[in-house]
Amino acid sequence: MKRMLWFSLGIAAGVAASRKARVAARRMTPAGAAENVGDAVRELAAAVGSFGAEVRAGMVQREAELHATVAQRTGMDLAPRQASARARATSARA
Repeated sequence: MKRMLWFSLGIAAGVAASRKARVAARRMTPAGAAENVGDAVRELAAAVGSFGAEVRAGMVQREAELHATVAQRTGMDLAPRQASARARATSARA
């Protein structure tokens, strides 16, 4: 009975080792390396896009804070005029 148990464990360990070796050999091939590089580039592109979106959101938030500060200190609210100027500029481009 013990021999059968050790034999089964040996077979399982051999199968696991051969699968890991096959995966490692696949990574060493040019196709496997290209796949790894492709995954890294996709991950980098997603991170850059996310960073850009966060920067734009921060810029909008900071611009609103600055407009509020200017309006509070001077009593002049410049935000509506600039928003309409932006709308006109956008419609002129289209």
